[in-house]
Amino acid sequence: MLINNAFASDPASPLIGLLDRARTGTLPLVDLFKITESFNATGQRAQAAEFFKTWIAYNDTSPLLHIAYFNYGVTLGQMGDTAGAVQALRACIKANPRFGAGYINLGRALEDSGLPGQAIQQWRDFVEETSDITPERIGHRLMSLQHIGRVLEGAGRLEEAEAALWQAIELQPDRTEAGQHWTAARQRQCKWPVLAPSEHVTYRQLLDSMSPLTLAFHADDPMFQLAKAYRFSKAQAGRPDLSAFPRKQPKKKVGTGERLRVGYVSSDFREHAVGFALSEAFELHDKTSVEIFAYYSGAIRPNDETQGRIRAAVDCWRDITALSDVDAAKLISADEIDILIDLNGYTKNARTKIFVYRPAPVIVNFCGFPGSMASAAHQYIIADGHIIPPEQEIYFTEKVLRLSCYLAIDRTRQLTTPPSRAESGLPEDAFVYACFNGMQKINANCFGRWMQILSATPGSVLWLRSGDAVAQDRLCKLAAQSGVDANRLIFATPVADHSGHIARMALADLFLDTSPYGAHATATDALSAGLPVLTISGAGFAPRVCTSIVAAAGIPELICTTPDEYVQRAIAFERDRESLAAVRTSLENQRTTSVLQDTPAFVRRLEELFWQMQGERERGETPLPDFTNLDVYYEVGAELLQQHVEFEDEETYRKRYIDALAKLHDYSPLPYDKRLWRDPAQEGSGRYAVFRSCSCSPR
Repeated sequence: MLINNAFASDPASPLIGLLDRARTGTLPLVDLFKITESFNATGQRAQAAEFFKTWIAYNDTSPLLHIAYFNYGVTLGQMGDTAGAVQALRACIKANPRFGAGYINLGRALEDSGLPGQAIQQWRDFVEETSDITPERIGHRLMSLQHIGRVLEGAGRLEEAEAALWQAIELQPDRTEAGQHWTAARQRQCKWPVLAPSEHVTYRQLLDSMSPLTLAFHADDPMFQLAKAYRFSKAQAGRPDLSAFPRKQPKKKVGTGERLRVGYVSSDFREHAVGFALSEAFELHDKTSVEIFAYYSGAIRPNDETQGRIRAAVDCWRDITALSDVDAAKLISADEIDILIDLNGYTKNARTKIFVYRPAPVIVNFCGFPGSMASAAHQYIIADGHIIPPEQEIYFTEKVLRLSCYLAIDRTRQLTTPPSRAESGLPEDAFVYACFNGMQKINANCFGRWMQILSATPGSVLWLRSGDAVAQDRLCKLAAQSGVDANRLIFATPVADHSGHIARMALADLFLDTSPYGAHATATDALSAGLPVLTISGAGFAPRVCTSIVAAAGIPELICTTPDEYVQRAIAFERDRESLAAVRTSLENQRTTSVLQDTPAFVRRLEELFWQMQGERERGETPLPDFTNLDVYYEVGAELLQQHVEFEDEETYRKRYIDALAKLHDYSPLPYDKRLWRDPAQEGSGRYAVFRSCSCSPR
């Protein structure tokens, strides 16, 4: 109800007097803000809007009119009146054409209205308006450029996005937001080297701006990956107010017959790799043992079959998309969740801050992000023995628990009949190498290996997932520069039906995995279609997932330990097709018996791990993350990464870190930790004794 009506029956109300002052121009703007802030704090936004509207109507000559319009627009937006907010913000800009906050919010309102082109234009207008940049306008100029880049990136206009983001980076190189998106845009365009410094921006600044996910695409350095995640977590989490989330005493459930409440949080409960992988797993959960809550933070998709399956399978579906992080955490806490699973990690549309409030006593990193979260909130990570063998646990702050295979598979998925090679644009008689990983996973070294393979097998072609058109053209030119006919690179036409996409994989002869970030769900898709996957086992989580999947499918002989072995094996299979046929036969014979296909066992083991975590909680044994020296490891790793070493054995890799740590220690003593900087007195035979229990793996 509007104030004029609400208080008309009480002429003596002080609010009526304040409105009269607004009409007569005697209500200072600072008093207007005090009144409206009071209304907004109690949820009375309509009353706040009425005050703004009245003040604006009768104070149109005020030099601060644009500020009143701006706050009026913010209030209308909070009320859900987007059209009104757009109108108010346009008036704000008209009143002061150089008021940056007005452009920022107007662009966001237009974007929310489904008008990204108009949104970008508003931000570009401000960028042009502030070409003579001054300190007080640098923040809004930076935000405008970042928003332009973000929206263009989302629209697939990657080169334009990259250009806008680079302007933002050069404006303030030490700010990381633009750099995260800029690096991702270059990776998706296959622009190498990805980190390209200038006279205004250093390599270190670009490296610092990378997110943990883009770093995983860039390099296989598990210690630096851990340290990067730690820094990223600190920047994301800050020091939140936890007063609304008191620690709860553990409720005894082990041995009582009471069900365990398990909550999964994800933006990917839909036609997405995570949704595909876990659909059947949700259906197989033992509802007498666990009660499943799904907290969804993405867009509702009415015709999404995968989302429909998950909604039907869980006990409780919660849409938290519109909730703030605090409110979502309060909802989870009110549901009395025992085990909370983070299925996003540091990936797109993640709601990482929800976990910072610790809405459940046990929080688990699983399935979404290939690495440690390195956060104070995440106590466990679920993987398997291939991805995290015991000697690799030093690269994780979480306690490691293991399944027999990291990824589940949906056995109920029905594949369509594969098209013919001709229908898919493939030559009938050629040996077809394939890789359907995203283009962001291809780097210069990986592409160079593929060119070696094609050069040695003149009758072969390389079938790739389609991506950015400019990137495809770039790869063709790079192939020609390597002496390979660009026509031998064939880009798969996108198909709407995911099962049809999987089915056509059977047309290829051999899947060539990428490194350092290999195929994950894509590997399970290829193997389901009967397509063998050749992969390289790396040092970190991201390259080891494909190793896990290939081993679980029963064909560990396709796991290579070095890049040279990978190239030679790929060439050998083209020259000796009977040996490859034997692999395909083995894969087919194990279709229903392999570990990869045993989804019921996967779910049973997952539930065992949930109950193990609950038992540890009840006994007061829930693990605490250890962050000792991670800031130091980051500094060391940032220096070592600039040596651009792609692969090395585990002992050599660790020794480079230890030598660098020793130099720092000689200058200023470092505390010993449980990772690489061990106390020699406790190691028994010197600082390097840690290597003796470690199996070697390439990097």
